[in-house]
Amino acid sequence: MKAMLYEAFGAAPKITTLPDPAPARGGVVLKVEATGLCRSDWHGWMGHDPDIELPHVPGHELAGTVAAVGDGVTRWSEGDRVTVPFICSCGSCPECHAGHQQVCDNQFQPGFTHWGSYAEYVALPQADLNLVGLPPDMGFDTAASLGCRFATSFRAVVDQGRVSGGEWVAVHGCGGVGLSAIMIARAMGARVLAVDIDADKLDMARSMGATAVVDARAGNVPEAVRDLTRGGAHLSIDALGHPETCANSILSLRKRGRHVQVGLLLGDQSRPPLPMDRVIGWELEILGSHGMQAHRYGAMLDMIASGALSPDQLVGDRISLEEAVPALMDMDSFQARGATVITRF
Repeated sequence: MKAMLYEAFGAAPKITTLPDPAPARGGVVLKVEATGLCRSDWHGWMGHDPDIELPHVPGHELAGTVAAVGDGVTRWSEGDRVTVPFICSCGSCPECHAGHQQVCDNQFQPGFTHWGSYAEYVALPQADLNLVGLPPDMGFDTAASLGCRFATSFRAVVDQGRVSGGEWVAVHGCGGVGLSAIMIARAMGARVLAVDIDADKLDMARSMGATAVVDARAGNVPEAVRDLTRGGAHLSIDALGHPETCANSILSLRKRGRHVQVGLLLGDQSRPPLPMDRVIGWELEILGSHGMQAHRYGAMLDMIASGALSPDQLVGDRISLEEAVPALMDMDSFQARGATVITRF
């Protein structure tokens, strides 16, 4: 199969030919039809993820068709159109039994713990538990954006953030995760304030339903958020993953507000200083959000089917696997609008 491979962290990946994968018992092999280019993949390429072993094929936001089925699979057949959460679960640990597959004790993460989807084919385990069927009218490029950015934002806003109609939600960072969070919060009846350093991204945030925007280059972000929301956000989300956006998100809250950390803080940024005096004095909540379980996709897909959510609007550039090499290496410049998706192999 054709695939992107890197043999050293931070070194330029190459496009090469690798052996086709075979399905394990209970698993499948997918023909990858589309796969998203995500900043998490950049973190992995930089060496910020301890689970990655070299050489490595990145890629974790994927959609495709079932190409081969392993023994024991009962729900899926060759040709089925599917996607998958970026965290595949084992189904047998205590967290899985409790329904919390997104924090499975024995999780399989394509593109991190195992080779991923920047390739023509990818092997996935425990297919009956982890795969999610796609609506027939959903494009693979849109579906690829669900597995990480959109699904992660859905859980962050709806499940972890417990958003309610009429609340103010501040979203720090208007990349793929942030724009998804804006659309979802707006669909849930919240008023959304978007924060970014890029005017084009703030314009896109408005088009996704943001009530107000803040240019983070213009001054004190928490003060601006508190002024615009008349006291602070009820829910604030760091959708970028940086010590500054994390602190700004917490300081943007009103009393008893909720901060959800979605953007990854890895490497030397993994343990940032936090305003714990404010957290204690104002009884703030700090919550993490890490993907979403396959069994929660139904609620999200129902909202998409109803027209309340339109993830297709978030798909930006569609590129080839070859074009993904420089695009991955340049991801820390934050230039892309929406979700960049590899659709040509």
